Amino acid sequence: MIESLSIANTATYGLKPQVLDRLARFNFLFGTNGAGKTTITKVIANPGAYPDCALVWKKGTPLEPMVYNRDFIECNFNSAPRLKGIFTLGVEDIVNLQAIAAKKAEHDGIVNTLEQLTNTLQGQDQKSGKKGELVDLEAHIKSKCWDQKQKHDGDFSVAFTGARNSSEKFKERVLAELASNNAELKSLDYLRDKAKTVFGVTPVVEVAVPGLGPADIVGHESNPVLAKKVIGKADVDIAELIQRLDNSDWVKQGQAFYERSKPTCPFCQQKVRESFEASLSSYFDETFAKDTKAIADLQAAYACDADALRAKLKAVVDGGSRFMDMAAFEVERSAIEARMATNALLLANKAKEPSLPAHIEPMSELLEAASKLIANANAAVAVHNEIAKNITKERADLTKQVWKYILEVELKAELKAYAGKRTGLNAAIASLNGQIQEANASKTVKSKEIKDLEKSATSIEPTIEGINGLLKSFGFRNFSIAKADDGPFYKLVRADGSDAKDSLSEGERSFVTFLYFFHLLKGSESESGTTADRIVVFDDPVSSMDSDVLFIVSSLVKSLFDPVRKNIGGIKQIFVLTHNVYFHKEVTYTSDRGGDAKVGERSYWTVRKGAGGTVVERHNTNPIKTSYDLLWEELRRPDKSPLTVQNTMRRILENYFKILGRMDFDEICDQFEGQQKAMCRSLFAWVNDGSHFSHDDAFYTFDQASIDSYLEIFKQVFEKTNQQAHYDMMMVGSS
Repeated sequence: MIESLSIANTATYGLKPQVLDRLARFNFLFGTNGAGKTTITKVIANPGAYPDCALVWKKGTPLEPMVYNRDFIECNFNSAPRLKGIFTLGVEDIVNLQAIAAKKAEHDGIVNTLEQLTNTLQGQDQKSGKKGELVDLEAHIKSKCWDQKQKHDGDFSVAFTGARNSSEKFKERVLAELASNNAELKSLDYLRDKAKTVFGVTPVVEVAVPGLGPADIVGHESNPVLAKKVIGKADVDIAELIQRLDNSDWVKQGQAFYERSKPTCPFCQQKVRESFEASLSSYFDETFAKDTKAIADLQAAYACDADALRAKLKAVVDGGSRFMDMAAFEVERSAIEARMATNALLLANKAKEPSLPAHIEPMSELLEAASKLIANANAAVAVHNEIAKNITKERADLTKQVWKYILEVELKAELKAYAGKRTGLNAAIASLNGQIQEANASKTVKSKEIKDLEKSATSIEPTIEGINGLLKSFGFRNFSIAKADDGPFYKLVRADGSDAKDSLSEGERSFVTFLYFFHLLKGSESESGTTADRIVVFDDPVSSMDSDVLFIVSSLVKSLFDPVRKNIGGIKQIFVLTHNVYFHKEVTYTSDRGGDAKVGERSYWTVRKGAGGTVVERHNTNPIKTSYDLLWEELRRPDKSPLTVQNTMRRILENYFKILGRMDFDEICDQFEGQQKAMCRSLFAWVNDGSHFSHDDAFYTFDQASIDSYLEIFKQVFEKTNQQAHYDMMMVGSS
């Protein structure tokens, strides 16, 4: 069966596909001439000729399309000099027929197996099954991979180059890296930090941060003069007093003042004896002078080294290296500056009071901390410069490391599960494909066996008998179909044996062509293929036919429904397309009394032209309702109105027998005899009179008994004209 049909960019159809989906066993399409119905039949007949259209077969199994449309009529009747013979199975060779039936059962079993395998492989919709599971699996892993692209694209866009704009390409890159990536696994922080340099603007070689050099200033901390008590000579007569008072530094300062005030003491203003100056000079001898000079030299040297160190510290800050932790360095620099200032003050105090031991603050720890910051910065500079010199290789290495992180940290569990499921699904798909290939081979063998048996059991003779029987039963007696003299062909002949093909009316041509197609459904144009499974399409089969033939054709079409419903024979699905309201109503009629109209076995469609092209619309119920239906609906009511029932019957009889059937009322009355004929004439007289004129209740009154009597005659009119099926259909109610 065809499950769905999509038509676009063909004939009257626009670019937007028109889809007929959820197709049933019986599918009815109604539309005006030129709306686009025939295009649908052409696509079904030869889908390969329409690249913008598509058919989806149930379980992926295509069936043979049998299409009755203008192309069929032209090919088989108008342009063909003779009709091809239709081979059908004879009923005499029981053994051969049984053999064919057995082979057909085996063939159908293989087809069922193929359908089951195909269903397992790709589902009824050709989108599920194992292939569908594989598609879903690929979509799932693609989504998971793409999540990583979205998550890390801001940091590692360069590593994703070539796969950033396609989730499919990104997934393929992940799988390729999974098969070949042997990079070292790095932390995300490491990758992000390195990416700033490697994936940023192409780096240039950076200048190293200047170091602080040798710590000369530290050497002053161990100068022995700092701890030495610098005092005068001990064996001078005033030495004992100075040492006892411990005021050597005060005396030394006073000596300078005495040089300006001698011989008067600058402090007490008394005259100093001559020996005191000599004693004072003797007390502050050459050793004292040497020690005080050493203190002064130390103070000067320390100041010089401090200035040099300040210059180096300033050079580091002025360099402004981006690899330097300037905030931390400034803290250390401030500490060093403060320590040097403190030590300078301590040295000044030592120079002022040389007799007091002094201890300056150590600088080593502070200098080591500052030097370590510089060393760290220069290490980063060295790494950066190495990257700058080898940027191509560094980018390649970092790219590998980024993908390694995604593989091992972000997607490891997903990829492991994916690989396992994918292996299993691919194995299952390969196995199913192998089984399908074997089943198809068996199917081909079985089909050949059936064809060989059919060749010895088929004949074109039964078709001649069948078509001629239908022609006679429906009143076509002035021509018939006969076997041609040269091969398996038919010819149309008159009673005298003359050729009748060119002298047939258009209606006769259409009817005989339809009968030919109808019998072709039961056979084949070759000696084999009579038992092939098929779908059947009727495209306006009553076109150009007389209205009385309309009901004949509808009956023949409907005769195919029950075998299809019961799965008897080769026809599996039927499409009926028409623009004729009455034919549509006849062929779609179904009675729910027998319970044989299952839910979902029919689909109803309308085909119409829209602004952008043909539009196909699905309907839950039969969309074609007419005023004719409404008349019958009125007649079906149990509480019929005496005032309207006359007009209702008149319009029904006129529509059906005079307008559609072209039958005169007198001709209909001639079908009756005796009293019934009189009642029939009375009915028509009453109908015509009652529907067109008013009655005076004083002279003419209708009661329920009168209405019932004439309703019975109304029914018999249909029975006598062999239209009881139509009466039954309309009195039950249309679908």
